[in-house]
Amino acid sequence: QGICQIVWQTARISNEPAATLPGVPCQVKISVITVAYNAADTISKTLASVSAQHHPEVEHIVVDGNSTDETAAIVASQAPGARLVIESDKGIYDAMNKGIRLATGDVIAILNADDHYSHPDVLASVASAFGAGDLDAVFSDIGFFRPGAPARIFRRYRSGDFKPSGLRFGLMPAHPGMFLRRSVYDRFGLYDISYQIASDFEFVARIFSRGGIRYANLDDVVVLMQTGGASTRNLRSSLTIFRECVRACRENGIATSHFHMLGKYPAKLPQYFGNSRRRLPAHQAEPEQGPG
Repeated sequence: QGICQIVWQTARISNEPAATLPGVPCQVKISVITVAYNAADTISKTLASVSAQHHPEVEHIVVDGNSTDETAAIVASQAPGARLVIESDKGIYDAMNKGIRLATGDVIAILNADDHYSHPDVLASVASAFGAGDLDAVFSDIGFFRPGAPARIFRRYRSGDFKPSGLRFGLMPAHPGMFLRRSVYDRFGLYDISYQIASDFEFVARIFSRGGIRYANLDDVVVLMQTGGASTRNLRSSLTIFRECVRACRENGIATSHFHMLGKYPAKLPQYFGNSRRRLPAHQAEPEQGPG
């Protein structure tokens, strides 16, 4: 059995800090769920980043919503070990729920078709964190990059800053950087497909308003996320997220208001500072693409 080495900076049971832990045997099976629709331009990098993981116990499930491009063919040729499901769905969260139902791993991760893991030891680090403590979830950071420049992060979303009290302001851990035990979905249910964009926020609000979970934070950028996805697309998307976050809080008994929800925007400003010229370390960086 391999040994996963990890040093994690902050762990919480509610808000209680925990000590640094040594490496432990890697016995945690991780199911990675990728939801795709017409993602032929980006999914190759997603698939490659999962295939490159050093952790031995990885299951990759790709849920394709009947793409009209070459997405399914790319998955079949580049990731023959992945489980590919091709069928229509009712949106991105319905597709995620399908993947969760099919997953056989102890831990479930969501990696969208235009995102990718930043280095080959991401899942080994996550497995080590779960193996070293009685945890329900591991949160981690994500880095945002612009199309054509995957090695240059202009924003780092720090999940370590999350506190349950921040939910009333619309603040949550980065969804692509969330790794949850399957038992969390068994206890609290799946994603609410009545939400267009913020069902991930509603899910986090739900689990913390109904008893909370034991979680740790990895102080590492583990997922690189290209701008232009459903939650970062335009002003209309931002307004939808705003309204849905208010709704999610109210439906889960979290006191908030439109005024409180506005507080998340200045709270996120530090994520942009110090990152505009930040390049990834050599083991994480990829060549930048030219205009043609």
